[in-house]
Amino acid sequence: MANKLRKKLIVPIGKVVLSVLFLGIVVVLIIIYWPQNNIHKITKVKIEPGSSLTRITNQLHKEKIISNKKMFDFAVRILGKEKEIPIGTFNLIKAKSNYDIINQLIFGTPEVKKVTILEGWNINQIASQLSNKLGLDSTRVVQLAYDPLFLKSEGVSALSLEGYLYPDTYFFFIGDEPESILSQLVKKHKQFWVRSHMIQAKKLNLSKNEIITLASIIEGEAIHNSERPKISAVYHNRLNIGMKLQADPTIQYIIRDGPRRLLNKDLRIDSPYNTYLNKGLPPGPINSPSNQSLLAALYPENNDFLFFVATGDGYHTFTTNEKDHNKAKRKLQKLRRSLKRKKK
Repeated sequence: MANKLRKKLIVPIGKVVLSVLFLGIVVVLIIIYWPQNNIHKITKVKIEPGSSLTRITNQLHKEKIISNKKMFDFAVRILGKEKEIPIGTFNLIKAKSNYDIINQLIFGTPEVKKVTILEGWNINQIASQLSNKLGLDSTRVVQLAYDPLFLKSEGVSALSLEGYLYPDTYFFFIGDEPESILSQLVKKHKQFWVRSHMIQAKKLNLSKNEIITLASIIEGEAIHNSERPKISAVYHNRLNIGMKLQADPTIQYIIRDGPRRLLNKDLRIDSPYNTYLNKGLPPGPINSPSNQSLLAALYPENNDFLFFVATGDGYHTFTTNEKDHNKAKRKLQKLRRSLKRKKK
């Protein structure tokens, strides 16, 4: 009798448990697939660094991507994805339910932007480019480039990242942090320093920073790759005999309204970067040199030239003494006067 009663009780309890489980599954599915009145067929969403689920939910509601904040919040938590929504800019396509929105945010690919850093750009120019292309705060980028702690974390033993941000074309995710972006530029620069280049720098009795500094000056002078090793030789020759470099690009670096034609007063500016006043290399690089300029700094041409002056067509006249140098300068000045008369 007791056994029969137990059997009769077990059947209803089992049905109740199954019913509760079924109801629970239905409720979960309803929440996960809850329709959100997303008014956009395609919409762009930018998830900022440090965004909490509450902040993301409020943002999506404000941008009219979701209509029910509680249901979206529940759905994300049920799926266990509250800490898995990545930063970046995402395109949501026909995302009409909680599941669609969550799925596209978590598994979608963040928007990628192509950014080109040109040879010869300095930190300020690079910061401006990153601001224009990626929306970064250029002031923040410059601050990072001079931050001793950030320099240490990147393994850069220099006053700043000037010269260490490798010029190239990059692809960055929209929303990437400036630290991450600068780190990628530094990493690319480090790839240049293979063992043979380190050995060559040692042969020249120059540090890595000094080679980069010299390369940046060469970058500022040269237009044609064929002249880079020759220009490099001029500066190496001057360094070897203790002669001032008198490099115009170092003056362009310290004037506030450059680049422009230099005046005699510019050559008297009191600055450690003024190679007309100070012997040797300046304290650090003045721009981001190209691969060709870095190679030229390491492998100068074997010559005795101590001077060079522009010829007006992108090339230079190289000389071994001041007399011939002045003659080449007069030739350039004559050409400039002639061009000036033609413009009139």
